[in-house]
Amino acid sequence: MTDDRTHEPVGPVDASIVPRYAGIATFARLPRIEDVPRADVAVVGIPFDTGVSFRPGARFGPSHVREASRLLRPYNPAQDVSPFAVAQVVDAGDIPVNPFAIDEAVGEVERAVDALAARAPRIVTIGGDHTIALPLLRSVAKRHGPVAVLHFDAHLDTWDTYFGAPITHGTPFRRASEEGLIDLTASCHVGTRGPLYSKQDLVDDERLGFQVLTSERVEEEGVAAVIERMRARLGERPVYVSIDIDVLDPAHAPGTGTPEAGGLTSRELLRMLRALSDLHVVGADVVEVAPAYDHAQVTGIAASHVVYELVTLLAAQAAADR
Repeated sequence: MTDDRTHEPVGPVDASIVPRYAGIATFARLPRIEDVPRADVAVVGIPFDTGVSFRPGARFGPSHVREASRLLRPYNPAQDVSPFAVAQVVDAGDIPVNPFAIDEAVGEVERAVDALAARAPRIVTIGGDHTIALPLLRSVAKRHGPVAVLHFDAHLDTWDTYFGAPITHGTPFRRASEEGLIDLTASCHVGTRGPLYSKQDLVDDERLGFQVLTSERVEEEGVAAVIERMRARLGERPVYVSIDIDVLDPAHAPGTGTPEAGGLTSRELLRMLRALSDLHVVGADVVEVAPAYDHAQVTGIAASHVVYELVTLLAAQAAADR
């Protein structure tokens, strides 16, 4: 495969010629990575949910989000960008990992993402459970150093262990902080809510490098004010965006493993992501979509639009960097 930088991007299948419900369900009906000579942005799935602590099923998230993404169109008016025209965006398929051994799976993810990054420098990952954020951050930190983590989630995910296991979907950001993968002065959670084990959870979380912008703060101060706080925290650092779909209220995303009442609306989340357009976003993931608990593709549709906004951000940056 040649690396022809003059190659015009190959876009999605034309929905006016081939019906949306026909053909292979790549993300947004984009070309597969093996079918183009180069890639600027890759969407990749990691069908893994061995790290969950409650309802399983996120291993089927990548295929569910791809199916829901059939309705996406090539022009993003909110960001005034045609992401598939300004950059070569591809679907890189799924990373197969061991479903029986978390440590082995984490290593497989890290190695596979390292290899993918050599072909497509900007990656958006569809999970899978939130365990995968740890190997993704390990890979990103090799290229960019410690990154500011912008974490949208109902939960902190900075707990220590579950049943003695140090790597689960509730612990990735504690491990990432301990390993020096994140910028302790610039990372933040957005949309957290619900009960904790104790007040010490918040003390530990601050020590691990996070500022907390709760869903209650979004309600009290408004989206614009929270965006301002979020941007002030991130500054000009490289930003990695990690989105657990349960940051949305169960009314907007019922298909997830650990739902919490009182979450963001999909409109609020999309607006916050669009506010990152001038920041240095270096990678992203969208995790914890569990289709067995979804209905009418409500969660899949929300997640596909979230991925679309992230892809748009990265495609615009790729175009600007040429």
